[in-house]
This record gives sequence, structure tokens and C-alpha cells, in this order.
Amino acid sequence: MTTAKQTKENYIANATANDKQYIKEIAFILDRAEETSFSVSMQLDLHGNKRNDQNEIYRERMTDSDVCVLLDSFKQNTFITGLNLGYNNIGDEGAVAIEKYLSETNALKTLILSYNSIGPVGAERIAKGLQLNDSLISLRLDGNKFGNDGGMAIAGALQVNDCLEELDLNDTDMTTQTVIAFTTVLKSNRGLLNVHLGRPLLTSQQEETTVHIAKMLEVNTRLTELHITKHGMMNFGAEQLMDHLKHNTVLLHLDLSCNRISRDGIKCIADYLGTNPQLQVLNLAYNRAEDDGAKYLAEALRSNMSLLTLVLCSNTLTDDGLCALAKTVQSGNQYLRQLYIWGNNIGIPAAQAFMELTDSNVPRLMPDDTDVRAYVVDGQPYLARLASPY
Repeated sequence: MTTAKQTKENYIANATANDKQYIKEIAFILDRAEETSFSVSMQLDLHGNKRNDQNEIYRERMTDSDVCVLLDSFKQNTFITGLNLGYNNIGDEGAVAIEKYLSETNALKTLILSYNSIGPVGAERIAKGLQLNDSLISLRLDGNKFGNDGGMAIAGALQVNDCLEELDLNDTDMTTQTVIAFTTVLKSNRGLLNVHLGRPLLTSQQEETTVHIAKMLEVNTRLTELHITKHGMMNFGAEQLMDHLKHNTVLLHLDLSCNRISRDGIKCIADYLGTNPQLQVLNLAYNRAEDDGAKYLAEALRSNMSLLTLVLCSNTLTDDGLCALAKTVQSGNQYLRQLYIWGNNIGIPAAQAFMELTDSNVPRLMPDDTDVRAYVVDGQPYLARLASPY
């Protein structure tokens, strides 16, 4: 087994042989891995949007040639199981090295390439590597603008690869054709559990992609988490999803944030929640639920015993809808554990209701399970915003 120290020596030697200045932080991280006995298994974090672990200056972004030298040093590696190369300057040439590495190693389980410069050619090369790889579990390609050709290549690879469990394709400029291709693959793929298909470039408002996703969910027996954000989904699409989800028994996490679903679509979702025994996380942030939609959801929660997390940030709610939700969570539903509501029109009554949920002697919502915290000024309650994972 190649150790962290040997990998560091290989890396420095490869950089010298290629007339490249080796990146000192990589050597530092590998030294630390050796010293702290983490070399059995570790994730190498080299993303370009983080401060340097050594000297608190921003990291130098890696280029194609840097990646080629780095991955060539990992050929005999067995202890680096995760590699985070997000937010660097990796393009199609670097993707060729990634293809070769995926084809030749079976140690890597997580690969993050978010927000690089990988185009259609690079995505096609990574897809070829996926067809020969049987170890990678998680792949993030979000933010790379490889468009329709690259997306179709990745979809084609998933007809062969059944090992990948998590795939993030947000903001990759997919088209309607690409999304439909992925829904076709997901009808038969037996590996994928978590898929992100956010912000495709859609030219029609007929919601074809949503209809195809809905039909896929009716027959898919593996997918537990699905993110369909920024699809321009409206009430018709929400209704189609809920109608087909009634036949799905595995989906636990559904993200419909940043769409255009209004109260009629929310009513379809609420009707589904009233009878569905499995969904645990529902993200409806940045839609148009309004107070009527919040009341539909509040009523559905009275009979729902599975939902643990509900996200309703920025849904044009006012005190009327927010108080209905708070009342249900306080006394009508004992199962919901997380509720996020910031970005709505929060007045004194809603602030009072949520203060009772979070600041009582026996709080219904713990501080880490919501995005608001109550405070009082001159005897009046208000809510302040807290950090949220959504």
C-alpha cells in the first residue's frame, strides 16, 4: 500500500520531471496525514475557494497541468478515497487526466469538480472513465457548462455504471433533451440514490421535463433524494409530480425550491402529504405558496406522521399563514422536527407564535432546527435570522 509520505514524494518527483513548481499545500496536507495516522483513508481537499490551511491566504487555483501531475502521483494510491477539486481552473485537458485516473484506480469514492471550466469534450472524457470505474460513489459536476453534449454523455455512462449513488448536475446548462435522457436512465439504473438536476436551460413552458420526471418517479425503486430546482415548475407540474409519487415507496427527500408553484400546486402537495407515509424532507423555498398554501400544508401536517423537515422560506407568507403553521406544529403534529420560514412577511403575531415554539421551557423546535430566533424589544416580540442549511 502506498503511504501518504510515498505519495508526497511521487508528487514532488512528478512535478520536477514535468518542470512544474509543486504546490506546497499538497505536500503539507500529505505530511499532516502521515503524522496524524490518517493515511488509511482520507479526503484530499484542494478546492480553490477556501483559505489555505498553512498560512491563511487564499489557495492558488489548480490548472490542467497541476491536475495531470497530481493524479499521475496517485496511480498506486489506496488511501485517498475522496478528492475535492472544486472551484479551480480545470478544463477539458484536466478532464482527460481525470478519465485516465477513474479508469485505472478503484480507490476513489468521492470526486468533487464543482465550478471548474469543464466543457462538452471534458464531460465526455469523464463519462468514459465512469464506464470503467466501479468504486466511485459520489460525483459533483455542478457549475461546469458542458451543456447538452456533455450531459448526454454522462447519461449514457449511467446506462453502464451502477455503482454511482450521488450525482450533482446543477447549473451545467442541460437542455430539455438532457433532462429527459436522465429520466429515461433513472427508470432502469439501480445505483443512483441522490440526484441534483437544477437549473436546466428550458425554452418551453409546457413543463415537459417535469412530466418526464414524474413518470420516472412512478417506476424508480432506488432514488431516495431528488432535487428539481429552478425548473420553472408551476401548478400543473406539481400536480403531475404528486399524482405519480403516490405509486413511489422509496423517495424520502424532495427539493422543489426556486420554482413557480402557487397555492393550487401547494394544495396538491398538501393532499399528497396527508396520505403519504414516507416523505421526510420537503423543500418548497422560493415558491409562491402564500397564506392559503401554508394553511393547506398546516392541515395536512395534522395527519402526516413522516415529514421531519419543511422549508418554506420566501413564499410570500404573512402572519395568517405562519400562525396556522405554528399552531399545527405546537399542538397538531408531534413529528415535524425542522421548520424554516425566513424571507416571509413576519409580523408581531407570527413572531409571538414562533417565540412560543422555540423559547418556551419545553421548546417544540430546537435552536438548530429553525432559521429564526425570537427577541423582545419594548415588550414586542421579533424574529432574527439564523444560519440555515437550506
